[in-house]
Amino acid sequence: MRSGPTLSMIGGLLACFTLGGCDSAAPERPETSLDFPQPYRPVSDLAGNSFSTEEARDDRREAETVMDQAAITEGMTVADIGAGEGYYTVRLSARVGPEGRVLAQDIDDEALRRLGSRVERERLDNVSVITGGIDDPRLPPNSFDRIFMVHMYHEITEPYAFLWRMRPALREGGQVIVVDVDRPTDQHGINPQLLFCEFERVGYRLVEFVRKPEIAGYYAQFEIEGERPDPQNIEPCAQQAATVSELTVNGDGHSEDNNDVQGS
Repeated sequence: MRSGPTLSMIGGLLACFTLGGCDSAAPERPETSLDFPQPYRPVSDLAGNSFSTEEARDDRREAETVMDQAAITEGMTVADIGAGEGYYTVRLSARVGPEGRVLAQDIDDEALRRLGSRVERERLDNVSVITGGIDDPRLPPNSFDRIFMVHMYHEITEPYAFLWRMRPALREGGQVIVVDVDRPTDQHGINPQLLFCEFERVGYRLVEFVRKPEIAGYYAQFEIEGERPDPQNIEPCAQQAATVSELTVNGDGHSEDNNDVQGS
């Protein structure tokens, strides 16, 4: 039982006053998140489960481009976090084939009901559907070659807890794929440097970053690096600039131009 505020909570409150990054009207945090730092950034409201129409996305070859970039092949096991209506779920199912597996996850029960009906209707026998939590993707450990987070990361209210609990789900050599848009987090996007920082603080390494018109945004790929930190030792990232115009990822997976995001 928690007898009083921890040093990390006190530090977070002081940082809110200093940085002006916390909303006094923000909802109460889940009990399961209190050992983790709170992000110093706003979060986008849930904007439904469709980024664009499936026809429009296929016309620009979005899913094909992302799956090619992520080197998705037959027999892989992948997770689609924030699967929504199943745009990626359906296409990942076809790409990994009957020997592969796709786990589709969302926190929206109604969206999952519709997705489950679609999975049955289209007889996607290699797809399973589960309900996730706002601070825990609830993925089985040591299970996935790739985890996809497409146009949804900016809606996660507890990124440090979420990423920390997601990490054990990756197999050796497994990677996390994020597709998003370079704009403020309360406008349904996220500054790439802030994204890199939040992943790095929980023990991930950026291995690839590209901007592509086919995906109407950017593609970032991460893998595990080092030990998973204790929750109380995670230092939250503080955003000090709105966007980054250009980024270059060098050979060791680190991005150049790190002036926009720093530790609190």
